[in-house]
Amino acid sequence: PSVKTEVIIHPDSHGIRSILEITTADRPGLLVDIVKTLKDVSVNVVSAKAETIGKAAHDVFAVTYHGEPLNSPMELLVVNALYYYLARAEVEREESY
Repeated sequence: PSVKTEVIIHPDSHGIRSILEITTADRPGLLVDIVKTLKDVSVNVVSAKAETIGKAAHDVFAVTYHGEPLNSPMELLVVNALYYYLARAEVEREESY
């Protein structure tokens, strides 16, 4: 069974950054692609924790936007960008020969 991609953002307990949790199918280069996508939308990764359980990657990032937690429009942008790029990478992998 394939791994369902899930992207969740919530505030940290101190209100100084946002916590981004991503669960998706593990693959080579996944962390680099996630960080590049975040950088492309000007989101700073403060820290990261990566786990792999079977075929699933569960990555947790502490992130900021201009030194602050993500506001609602930025949360929506980050979630949409990650779903788009993760889905696109999945399609490209399936189409490669």
